[in-house]
Amino acid sequence: MASPGLLTAQSVRIKQARRLATRAFRRKTGRFLAEGPQAVREALEHRELVVEVYAEPDVATRHRDLRDLAQIADVPWYDVNRAAIEALSETVTSQGVVAVCQLVDVPLSDAVLSTARLVAVGVQVRDPGNVGTLIRTADAAGADAVVLSAESVDPHNPKAVRASVGSLFHLPITVEADIVTAAKSWRDQGLQVLAADGYGSSDLDECIDDGTLAKPSVWLFGNEAHGLPDGFDAIVDRSVKVPIYGRAESLNLATAAAVCLYASARAQRR
Repeated sequence: MASPGLLTAQSVRIKQARRLATRAFRRKTGRFLAEGPQAVREALEHRELVVEVYAEPDVATRHRDLRDLAQIADVPWYDVNRAAIEALSETVTSQGVVAVCQLVDVPLSDAVLSTARLVAVGVQVRDPGNVGTLIRTADAAGADAVVLSAESVDPHNPKAVRASVGSLFHLPITVEADIVTAAKSWRDQGLQVLAADGYGSSDLDECIDDGTLAKPSVWLFGNEAHGLPDGFDAIVDRSVKVPIYGRAESLNLATAAAVCLYASARAQRR
């Protein structure tokens, strides 16, 4: 039997929050779920984004700073039982705390400003783990923004949020962008458009040596299985492959993104 005052999996609030696992309901309500102490902590640092927090009672003791941050931000905090938190969780073993937040995506014009020097773009990226990792990597490399095409998975997907480990709250993110149209405006802003492509005509090492990567850049990363769509060669300035020195057939999307973004970040900082 649930303890008095604890919300259960049958509570109306929990049932409504649980529906945020679906993209349609996230878009309808303008909200999403951030799960785990680190993601909730990052969310509460941006207090205007957090609507409410659901947590098992011992979370307030184990992670006192979370409760303090919620109180400072005047964010409602609800104690829930184990079944309720598991209903909101997408992990096998829930970390005991979930925040309901406002969607973080912004219009493309607000994400990629005239001062931008490094932008990561996901084109038809379908795996939420890859989207979250792309956001985390772009954040770590000091990128100015992350842009996702109309065919990419929603970065507010619970798995994507978890994979971003809080980076979702650190840099501007645009979703459902028309990359072909955007590429022209990026060039007008003085940004070169580079495509990460295992069969690219340029080599990443060459681009480092000849100074290409020192320039303000937008990096395009394609679908996990098929890469960039046909016709994208026409909108990029250079198609760049990461050199494979060993016997591996290729690199996965997340690894290739890390290599390319850090190569640009290092070149720009020189």
